[in-house]
Amino acid sequence: MIKITKIIFSVFTLVTFVSCTQYHSPDRETWPTYLRGASFTDMSDTARIAKKPVYQGTGGRTVAQVMPQSAKMEYGDKNTNDSNLYVKYMADLESKLYDELRKPGMSVQRAGTDVVILLVRDAIMELNAPDISEIGDETLGIISDILKKYDATFIEIAGYTDAMRDSNAAHSLSLDMAARAGVYFAQHGINTSRLFIVGRGAARPIAAQDEIGRLTNRRIEIRITPVR
Repeated sequence: MIKITKIIFSVFTLVTFVSCTQYHSPDRETWPTYLRGASFTDMSDTARIAKKPVYQGTGGRTVAQVMPQSAKMEYGDKNTNDSNLYVKYMADLESKLYDELRKPGMSVQRAGTDVVILLVRDAIMELNAPDISEIGDETLGIISDILKKYDATFIEIAGYTDAMRDSNAAHSLSLDMAARAGVYFAQHGINTSRLFIVGRGAARPIAAQDEIGRLTNRRIEIRITPVR
């Protein structure tokens, strides 16, 4: 009985230790292994069309294949019916994300049938180090879990910086943020054939380039689009 108690205590201690251990990104040299299958380009219409056979070759499905039969329409124009399926699927996804990401520095928005998650850098990464913070681990974990359920989607992870004198440095920093999030997703069960990873430097600022605005412009945007 004492031996069994010791075993149970040891297992409990191990589980507690693992659950309390803060996440750290793996060594940069290993990132290509984690991100094998991801595309390092904008998620354009052309890129998605080219990516679709690769995605399906890894077991990926379209929205029409994952939606319940009851949600499908047997009559009417096919394009209209398909569009309604995409809207419903993405509206459900948006609702799940919105409910879970009500935190400072985070927002969930609709852009047509796409859903965009905006994550200010300081809301998910260490303040003075290029690594994911404890809160960022929790947040990206929530997003990963939801995206695994809504897996008939492509995902673009785009990093942005505030205005910098050196555009090459800005691009490198923004790509580092995006790739770091991509590695996290890959480690947490996201099919990398769904991923598009880009660094856009100081392009597309969403706030003024003052002290507060710069903090907002340093961000990751995760754009999610249905696989048609």
